[in-house]
Amino acid sequence: MDDRQFRNAMGKFATGVTVVAAQVDGKVHGMTANAFMSVSLNPKLVVVSIAEKAHMLEKIKQSKSFSVNILTADQQELSMIFAGQLKEHREVQFDWLGGIPVLHGSLAQITCEVSAAHVEGDHTLFIGKVKEIKIEDSEPLIYFSGKYRKLTEE
Repeated sequence: MDDRQFRNAMGKFATGVTVVAAQVDGKVHGMTANAFMSVSLNPKLVVVSIAEKAHMLEKIKQSKSFSVNILTADQQELSMIFAGQLKEHREVQFDWLGGIPVLHGSLAQITCEVSAAHVEGDHTLFIGKVKEIKIEDSEPLIYFSGKYRKLTEE
């Protein structure tokens, strides 16, 4: 199989959209990611997968903490900003939860300390020990087959 076929197959798995954020030297950094999942209930662990070529990789290594911000259906623009799809500069408002930057208005804000990092292929899997969570009531932003989507009820 070629790379395009693999990517197309993986794109058939509908996911939520997150922005992973970390603070280094007083500056907040973020990137859009859909490679996120829960790992364990006891202890509470999550994993994010970050490409070796992503600038965020070193930021998480330096910070030793990160947040995962699950985006609402109304936050598509934020996803696009942190995915580098919008080139014009836009100010993004961050809040703080347990000393870790989180995206204002996210569906869920999950703050983590890095408990392990595993290099697998061209990505590093960061296991995060969940420290704090804040949840809002809203609809999620979905990503499927290369496009943003919203939930619809039948």
